[in-house]
Amino acid sequence: MSQLTAAGIEPFDESVYRAILVRHTASPAELAEDLSCSPERVARALDRLRENGLVGRLSGTRRRYAAIVPGAALESLVRSRVEDLDAVRAAAGELSLLFTAAQRGGAEQIEVISGGEALGRWFVQLQQEAHEEVITLDSPPYALTTSNPVESTALTRGVRYRAVYAPEALEWPGVLGDIREVVSRGEQARVLPGLRVKLAIADRRLALLPLTLDFTTEVRAAVIRPCALLDGLIDYWELCWRTATPLDAPADDPLSEEDRQMHTLLVSGLKDEAIARQLGWSVRTMRRRISRLHEDLNAANRFQAGVIAVRRGWI
Repeated sequence: MSQLTAAGIEPFDESVYRAILVRHTASPAELAEDLSCSPERVARALDRLRENGLVGRLSGTRRRYAAIVPGAALESLVRSRVEDLDAVRAAAGELSLLFTAAQRGGAEQIEVISGGEALGRWFVQLQQEAHEEVITLDSPPYALTTSNPVESTALTRGVRYRAVYAPEALEWPGVLGDIREVVSRGEQARVLPGLRVKLAIADRRLALLPLTLDFTTEVRAAVIRPCALLDGLIDYWELCWRTATPLDAPADDPLSEEDRQMHTLLVSGLKDEAIARQLGWSVRTMRRRISRLHEDLNAANRFQAGVIAVRRGWI
């Protein structure tokens, strides 16, 4: 029966540890013979035991291990587990406070709205009240319309816009053209594959978060004012922004506009058919231009081409 599972030691690793305690020192091959298994499996277990401070590797060219005195080694491991559990307990307390605040003080910090029209009105109000910056995560579907006429006005009065788009958004009719228009007016746009959240935050003090992306049913969203949840959403947006791919390009971009758009869409994760449709090409034409671009970059594949283009500052 495994006795060290609660300390994070797998049953097989425990059997290896017990075997090396008997021998004091041993090689993976010797322990494998004792346990009737492969040396490779034992070697992996020894590496895990070493990370947990239960064995140490001896010096020399041969791979050989020695058991650490169980009392001290296991006490240290248990103490580490206790610290981890204390951290979980502290997090549970913080989350409970957040939940209580949402339940009791929801009218002040978190307000749930219903209906596509209410969502649209709040999105307009959020932008109109912004003085410095609006940051967004944009993923389809759309409750009302794909265009955002309020943004152009806000950009004109000096509000900064930074947006992270899901690649699927670029496949919706008219969206890519709208993005190009607002980018030309000052929006900073990036694309992030796998984005499954819609979010808008104004001046880091007010957020609008749809609670579902299924707009065929009742549309519900949360209006979030300063609280721990808003802080977490801002941190999540920052993480998305850092890992996303820019959609705009430097002024001295040596690529043609069409090739730059094609390359940007490629590294954004769109499929060939979607890219060809956005650029008004046939799939055959697009693939021929990709092949030519790879030759110009001396790239073996799309991933390598993307790396080279980023290093050169093209995208």
